[in-house]
Amino acid sequence: MKLTSLAIGTALGVLLASGALAQDFDLDALIEAARGEPPLTIFDSTGKIVDMAEAFSAKYGLEATGTKSKATAQMETIIREVQSGNVQTDVSLISDPAAVIGQLLPAGFVESWVPPDLEADIVPQARNPLLVVSSPNIFTYNTALYDSCPITNIWQLTEPEWKGRVAMQDPLGKPSYTDWFNQMRSYADDRLAAAYESQYGKALDGTFDSAAEAFVAALAANGPLLTDSDANAAEAVAAPGQTEPFVGLVSAAKFRDNEGAGFTLGLCSGMDPIIGFSNSTVAVIVKGTNSPNAAKLFIHYAMTAEGIAPQAEDGKVSSNTKVGLPDDEPSGIADHLDTVLAYNPASGLDDWEARQDWQDFWRIHYKR
Repeated sequence: MKLTSLAIGTALGVLLASGALAQDFDLDALIEAARGEPPLTIFDSTGKIVDMAEAFSAKYGLEATGTKSKATAQMETIIREVQSGNVQTDVSLISDPAAVIGQLLPAGFVESWVPPDLEADIVPQARNPLLVVSSPNIFTYNTALYDSCPITNIWQLTEPEWKGRVAMQDPLGKPSYTDWFNQMRSYADDRLAAAYESQYGKALDGTFDSAAEAFVAALAANGPLLTDSDANAAEAVAAPGQTEPFVGLVSAAKFRDNEGAGFTLGLCSGMDPIIGFSNSTVAVIVKGTNSPNAAKLFIHYAMTAEGIAPQAEDGKVSSNTKVGLPDDEPSGIADHLDTVLAYNPASGLDDWEARQDWQDFWRIHYKR
């Protein structure tokens, strides 16, 4: 029976992998094919992948192991395994779309797959490559020190009043921040320029080629408190007993510390023109996996409300428009997603190629 099941799974796998069933997707056939394959190994940068893999295993009767690993480590592992011909990783959920677009996909180390039966519900810009979730990084304040967010316009972060009082991760160690800079230049430059004029009653001068560059230069020159984690930035803003008023840029996931650690983080809703940015997680199947159908099945599962539930609890937004955030998600970001700069992979290659330039730009202008 084992050989027969494997043979059936292999045959179905050839059809599914070739796209022959793309117009008439059969989830049951995919499940059957997956059951004839070896156990699945999945990596993600969040520990929630452990819960997701366990739930997936229980649902489909398949063996799957989820492991937390940073995006850079995942990429190094994939490249090493594919080059050596010893592929152990099946699925990677990588929170660095620009690197996937600029390095892994063009070199053929991985492939992207969109579940055909869910494609219509997935926002178009999240289909190539497939973005599973977006993680909002949002400006926050301390609700114990302020009745409302003291920042109403993003340019206020560059003013003397907030010198040294903006907590955020160091862009030199956090690629998603330099991607944010580039995405602002690509998709929000007019809004940044308009926000400047709204705040100061005059147009930006021509010192820089874009409003995004002008903002990043001014923010860097204002000496923000740079941290190596969202946890440290959130602590600077709203840890119990905090008396020095900071504002911060942190992941929506840190709002769970309001209950768990007694923090008093508040969302800076209504900031002109954006209240933060989202960093997306790309799902890829590693080239040479021995479990291509189980890999696709897991990706299909991750694109459902049931599959992504452990991450939705942290405010991570599924690219499936039919999947929402829980009503009790602590940050309240669901009501303000239209003011978060969503990651657009259309400029992913440019984001990748511009990273070093943005890092150099930040170094030049940063002052403590």
